Amino acid sequence: MYKPKNILVIGGNAAGPSAAAKAKRINPEADIKMFEAGEFISTGTCELTHVLSGEIDNYKKIVFYDEHTFLKEKGVKVFTEHFVENINRSKKEISVCNTLTNQNLIFPYDSLILCTGSKARKDPRLSPQIENLFYLKSVTDLNNILEFVKKNEAKRCLIVGASYVGLETADALNKIGIKVTLAEKFSSPFASSEPEIQNIILESLNSNKIEFIPGLASVEYIFNGNKIVKFKNDGRLIEVDFVIYSIGFEPNTELALSAKLELGGIGGIKVNRKLQTSDPNIFAAGDNIEVTNIVSLKNDYIPLASLAHQQGHIAGANAAGGNEYTNPVLKNIGVAFFGNSYTHVGLTLNEAKKIFYDVDFVTAVVPNRVKVMPCSRDTFAKIIYRKSNKQILGASFAGAEEVVGNANIIALMITSKISADKLSEVAYNYTPALSPFINILSILGRKIR
Repeated sequence: MYKPKNILVIGGNAAGPSAAAKAKRINPEADIKMFEAGEFISTGTCELTHVLSGEIDNYKKIVFYDEHTFLKEKGVKVFTEHFVENINRSKKEISVCNTLTNQNLIFPYDSLILCTGSKARKDPRLSPQIENLFYLKSVTDLNNILEFVKKNEAKRCLIVGASYVGLETADALNKIGIKVTLAEKFSSPFASSEPEIQNIILESLNSNKIEFIPGLASVEYIFNGNKIVKFKNDGRLIEVDFVIYSIGFEPNTELALSAKLELGGIGGIKVNRKLQTSDPNIFAAGDNIEVTNIVSLKNDYIPLASLAHQQGHIAGANAAGGNEYTNPVLKNIGVAFFGNSYTHVGLTLNEAKKIFYDVDFVTAVVPNRVKVMPCSRDTFAKIIYRKSNKQILGASFAGAEEVVGNANIIALMITSKISADKLSEVAYNYTPALSPFINILSILGRKIR
């Protein structure tokens, strides 16, 4: 087995550390280096809003390694605040700028792994120099928001975008006493979810006194110097202290583009099952690549930290001389805000109808425990399936924490190709303090039969 001597990893979050550590385990003799443009590596991006709310009391608790601990525990040299400017494929080397000293450096490679992740979508009308405009994508973003709020005693925030991060951010700010206005270009919050979920979330926003402004495709701002002080909505001027944009993420492929690596049809880096790019010496993993959706069997973009970690392992192994393969991916997402939990696995009803001709669905709303238990509350569930063979295409749940388990059961059934009607045959656990007498999945399975 050929074992490369010099392995370089670009990107220090999720996929990057996973790839670097795996490469070192596969090929202990290799010289492995990892480069990160920012200050931190190996951070808990999904935990950012929990630090913002104060539930996690220090951002350092979601920084799991630094340059020193990663070298000591994983055997990989890390360069933070080093921005990779260029890949020279013919010479097999990268050009790196130390952003602290402006020193330019050259590093050769035998194998290169791109773990450049995703970047927050931005409003091109707005200058990055605006003092009170923020995004929430990194620990640095988080610290900038916390510092601004403390220094300016900020009390009013406009969040643009009501999907996963926007809703979690609204919940976090609400918990620390900041008045939140949530603006969305679509008519409902969480527009990518099922309509029933959207209605549940809208009720939750209203009950928590979050003003939701739908149909606001383009926000018009009023400035005082270099700060946003108001925005216009339907003839009203609404005062704000700061603005957070949360309009989604897109693959960070600038470096791949400059190296003339091939991209896929939806903007991510195109890779094969070994996570090789169009250059066999360059691998890619994480939020910068396209994947095959296991349900639709089409290219998809699914930026999840759990997937990035898995892909990093595969890319790292193969870059070090291994022979591992990735499989089609199942979207399985969970989110929690305002005391409610939401999970989605597979396709939505609208997505399924665009691909399959015989789509049907069932829904149910039942208590998560027997009604006499004081902690009992309703759970909503929806399963999408094919009428011809009962293949499960997707599912959504809303309720308490147990909806995560429901989604994971459906995920197992989809990947194992178990038909939806089998849900009614499972021997579900029952204990009054923890579960209902008849599980909601059993009810859905009976409806499908």
